[in-house]
Amino acid sequence: MAFDDGSAGDADYTAIGADYAAYRQPEPVIAAKILEALGGARTVLNVGAGAGSYEPLDRAVTAIEPSATMRSQRPAWLSRAIPGSAESLPFPDGHFDAAMATFTVHQWQDLDAGLRQLRRVTRGPVAVLTCDPQLLHRFWLAEYAAEVIATEARRYPAPQRIARVLGEVRSETVEIPLDCRDGFGEAYYGRPEMFLDPLARRANSAWSFITAEQEAAAVRSLADDLASGAWDARYGALRSQPFFAGSLLLIVSEPAEH
Repeated sequence: MAFDDGSAGDADYTAIGADYAAYRQPEPVIAAKILEALGGARTVLNVGAGAGSYEPLDRAVTAIEPSATMRSQRPAWLSRAIPGSAESLPFPDGHFDAAMATFTVHQWQDLDAGLRQLRRVTRGPVAVLTCDPQLLHRFWLAEYAAEVIATEARRYPAPQRIARVLGEVRSETVEIPLDCRDGFGEAYYGRPEMFLDPLARRANSAWSFITAEQEAAAVRSLADDLASGAWDARYGALRSQPFFAGSLLLIVSEPAEH
């Protein structure tokens, strides 16, 4: 599927991507995990780069992003992103020291082909930040917006499938801090009021796959429970819980010779 701005995945970033960068800022805790996974790499490929979150500033980064809407939101201090998609990377074998793909593999049209390309052009580690669809139920949002969680569960590939293509990998659950700056769904585990903000919801593509009626019902139910205190009676402890271990997962593949 391709949209007017070149989006190659299943989400229309022409419609939902305009304010993405304002809500999806890099979270330092997550950034540190990715930087550690990249090791001493000097050249890094970022596939599905979006607005540039998590790109290291002390490396030579080449960014690939199909959506013009997302490319236009990259800050001036980052390199310009090249239009393109994971399935057809225009680089020779082993061209980069390392590669990264954050919150993107669930949108690739051909996951296996994209992962094979990623491994082909990278001589060192490949770091994939994704979510485990089997763990999404840990998040309380499932009670209010079951359709959103079900959408995410359908879209995110099983970690085993990623490992099958990339080869030997190590996986780590990434704990999410309470004040997480990157506004993906679970980032608001202790800040439920954020889901009442339509722009915050729009920065999470899963909301764009449900109907307007389903979205309105979910928001109304959450708003009512926040007003009555019912949400806090069940989940209020999360407001001060420093970290949440949800579905966020970092998968790192090293080259076979390692």
